[in-house]
Formats: sequence, C-alpha cells, structure tokens
Amino acid sequence: MSTAPIIGVIGWKNSGKTTLTVRLVEEFVRRGLRVSTIKHAHVRFDIDHPGRDSHRHREAGAQEVAIASPVRWAVMRELRGAPEPTLDEMVARMSPCDLIVVEGYKSGAHPKVEVRRDGARQRDPIAPCDPAVIAVASDAPDDENTDLPVVHIDNIPPLADLITARLRLSV
Repeated sequence: MSTAPIIGVIGWKNSGKTTLTVRLVEEFVRRGLRVSTIKHAHVRFDIDHPGRDSHRHREAGAQEVAIASPVRWAVMRELRGAPEPTLDEMVARMSPCDLIVVEGYKSGAHPKVEVRRDGARQRDPIAPCDPAVIAVASDAPDDENTDLPVVHIDNIPPLADLITARLRLSV
C-alpha cells in the first residue's frame, strides 16, 4: 500500500495531459524518485487480447487474472457490475514509491496541475472552480491572467520544482 504524495494532471480532452504526465515522470525519475502513475479512463479499455490465455481465463469468468513474466507482471480485475474503484482505493493498491502522478480524476481533492493547450477543443479554465489546482501548464499567453503559477507546458523543470516544493518531496 502506498502513502506517497499525489500530484494530478488534469485538463480537457486533447489538452496534452498524457504528454505532460510522461514528461513529469521522466523529470522526477531523472531526479532520483520512484514514481508510479494512475491513469483514469472514461471509456472501456483492455490490456489483454482475444485468443491469449489470460483473456480466455477472464472470458471463462475469473474475477482476477494475474500474469507474470521475467520483465513485468499485471493483475486484471473484472468489475462485473461492481462500482469503479475510487482514486483512494487505487492508491491503496499501489506499491510503495516516492510520488504518484495521476492523470485524470478531475474531481479528486488531491493537488493538481491543469493543462491548457491553445489548440484544444475546449479551453474553459478548470482552476477557478477547483481549489486543489496548484498551477497551470499552458502554451497560451492569455493564461497568464490567474493568481496561480503558470508554467509553459514545455518547461518541465520549473513545473517539477513547483510540485517538489508544494508536496515537500525529498529530491
């Protein structure tokens, strides 16, 4: 079970959440932290493929299927009508680490960075309605009109510095 600090990356569809998440993970790993991630998906997804042994196990009705190899392991759990786990429940299942970067889970109370991209379909700011947003990562000059720190979306080290200070990370 992890008790690591959490930073969220939120934004509207196609705003660059995944790109920013990946770049933050790379930066924190470069700084020597053990980082884990949680990605929230709004749509049905699958990490298994029809015809594979583990997929056949799930299709047969197994509630959980674990698969292991010399390089990674995974456990897939079928909800079969049960409610989707909350972010807290997902965090409780994580192994110990130094930082958890969460992509999505917009409504959570954890500290978050809002991503805004000039070319995104939706540009309505989220931060004014969410006190958990601690900074904005943006490529648009008009996003300077906020009381929050604004960091250019491609300037990762200062954003990582801000997160490090805010979460009091030992780097």
